[in-house]
Formats: sequence, C-alpha cells, structure tokens
Amino acid sequence: MNGRQSLVAYWALRIALGAVPIVTGLDKFANLLANWPGYVSPLAARLLPVRPEAFMRVAGIVEIVVGAAILLGFARIFAWVAMAWLALIALELLTTGRFFDVAARDAVLATAAFALARLAEVAERAPARERELLAGKPAGARA
Repeated sequence: MNGRQSLVAYWALRIALGAVPIVTGLDKFANLLANWPGYVSPLAARLLPVRPEAFMRVAGIVEIVVGAAILLGFARIFAWVAMAWLALIALELLTTGRFFDVAARDAVLATAAFALARLAEVAERAPARERELLAGKPAGARA
C-alpha cells in the first residue's frame, strides 16, 4: 500500500468513525434510530447507579465528544478511545443474550477504530510537506 492509499483509508475511517458516533450519540436523546435503553443488559441495569435512559444519555455525550475529536484531527488519541468503547459495548451486548448481530458489528467497528488509530499515528504526526508526499503530490505543488 502506498502513501496515497494509506491516506485515503485514513480519511475514510476518520469520516466514518467521526460522523457515526456523533449521529448515534445525538440519537441517545431522541431514540429515533433505536430504543437505546433496550440495549442495556439486565445485569448492567441492576449495577448502574442511574436508570438505563440516563446512562444512555451519558453514553451519547461520550460518543459525541469522541466523534468530534476524531473529525477534528485527534484520531491518533481518540480512535483508541473509540476502539475500547466499541469493544466494551460489544461485550456488554453479549451479556444481554440478544443483539449478537449488533455485538458483532461493534467488534468489527472496534477493529476499524484500531486501524484508524494506527493510520493516524503517521497521518497526524507528519508535517504538511510529508502529508503532501504521502498523498502523491510533488513537493511544493499546489492543490
């Protein structure tokens, strides 16, 4: 894979793993896409100090912050947060005894967040000149 291909993969993952958590995080307040409290396992609901609805709103705030940070160019740090968050969600979903399809999807998204974190190590640390070279532009060329 050349530098340009890596940069394209980085941007595709950055946009997807930035925008989707923002949308789903906002929806934790509206429940238009899903009945989010229904995804909380009975075990977790018993252990939580708040109702599942309140917990999901807090989760929504975390998702909005993580998604915004990734979109704003902090994927080198926040993709790791997204990876851990998604892995924990997948594990929690397994304890519901349902939603195995969603748990599998979140495990795959956690893997995508891992890939973004690794790509971001190069893409976000590289000075502008190196990013241009990674993108396949000749040194000093204007976009």
